[in-house]
Amino acid sequence: MPEERPARADRPYAFETRAVHAGASPDPTTGARNVPIYQTTSYVFDDVDHAASLFNLQDFGYIYTRIGNPTVSALEERVAALEGGRGAVAAASGHAAQLLAFFTIMEPGDEFVASRNLYGGSITQFSQTFRKFGWKVTFVDPTDPENFRRAITPRTKAIFLEVLANPGGIVVDIEPVAAIARDAGILLMVDNTMASPWLFRPFEWGADIVIHSTTKFLSGHGTSMGGVVIESGRFDWARNAERYPSLTRPDPAYHGLTFAETFGDFGYSMKTRAVGLRDLGPTMAPMNAFMTLTGIETLHLRMERHCANALKVARFLADHPAVAWVSYVGLESSPFHGLARKYLARGFGSVFTIGVKGGFAAGVKLVENVELFSHLANIGDTRSLVIHPASTTHRQLSEEQQIKAGAGPDVLRLSIGIENADDLIHDLDRALAAV
Repeated sequence: MPEERPARADRPYAFETRAVHAGASPDPTTGARNVPIYQTTSYVFDDVDHAASLFNLQDFGYIYTRIGNPTVSALEERVAALEGGRGAVAAASGHAAQLLAFFTIMEPGDEFVASRNLYGGSITQFSQTFRKFGWKVTFVDPTDPENFRRAITPRTKAIFLEVLANPGGIVVDIEPVAAIARDAGILLMVDNTMASPWLFRPFEWGADIVIHSTTKFLSGHGTSMGGVVIESGRFDWARNAERYPSLTRPDPAYHGLTFAETFGDFGYSMKTRAVGLRDLGPTMAPMNAFMTLTGIETLHLRMERHCANALKVARFLADHPAVAWVSYVGLESSPFHGLARKYLARGFGSVFTIGVKGGFAAGVKLVENVELFSHLANIGDTRSLVIHPASTTHRQLSEEQQIKAGAGPDVLRLSIGIENADDLIHDLDRALAAV
């Protein structure tokens, strides 16, 4: 179903207001102010004709929760409103969202170009699992935008990158990359998980598709898995019809319907839902959608504290005698600080990496001696987190790939929460003394 644009008064609502209100209104039956959890598998049709019109995509409504649910729809509309997008499709996880994003446009033998500075699970998904679909990825060093242009072939369908890269320390100059994608007539896909729409809105810099692991900052409390794909609604499918036949040619599953022509600026979202979500089935649970909606209401407040704490902790660690280096774009010493100031006007994120003097063994000591920091595989939680990426999130990569991704053997990743910053500093200082 199409995602409605957020309601407007006599002027556009601010981000903070949309974070609380977009996609939600009092329940017309009960008057409930919060979005209800519609814990149902299916929905009653008015009559046979109504059912037929829904299945033929001639009318909008709910059929089966695998492809649409009112609680999930509220989340989709809210995230689209925050990103400034036209439509969105939620999924069971960030990985599921990435699969749907590519499934909508890719055919066997097709290719895409990706930054090599990505979450380790994305690198593995792209290079190993996607290969089973007949899709090929080429990884490039994103610090030179021209590397993306050089990797494009006639079979390339998209460029994929994280502007603020996981595990930290890299900012990709998206403006020239967007121009390269435009010149080539291909999609620019951006994973905006690390920044969140509070810090960065990729559509304003030329992106066509935005992806989130909602598990992280959008949910924000370490409770709910999820992912979402958002489209800008501005990509010219007709101009690039030969490159994207799945959008611009008749679809046999819907009696020859052409998604880009029929649904216009939300054709990609409709195809993702009506084919990808329907047939692959990575549905977001209504409860997870409800928890994520609740989390988003405080996104702007949490991000302000996340970023302020991270900057304070990073500055402390940069001056600590037991720390070899700190890679955080908020520090003036970072080679990416200029780009961070260009793209991340509200803050520099809360995830960064450090190297403790003594290498891997010293890093293990730190992880085992912190008390407030939790040792686990997540980011974007209200709690502060620490992990050794080379042995966990990036374990499936070779050492060379780990180093290129910024997750070498000596690297520790910190995700700074919203606790008191001085307490976090004291916890790290005490653990470093043990090292």
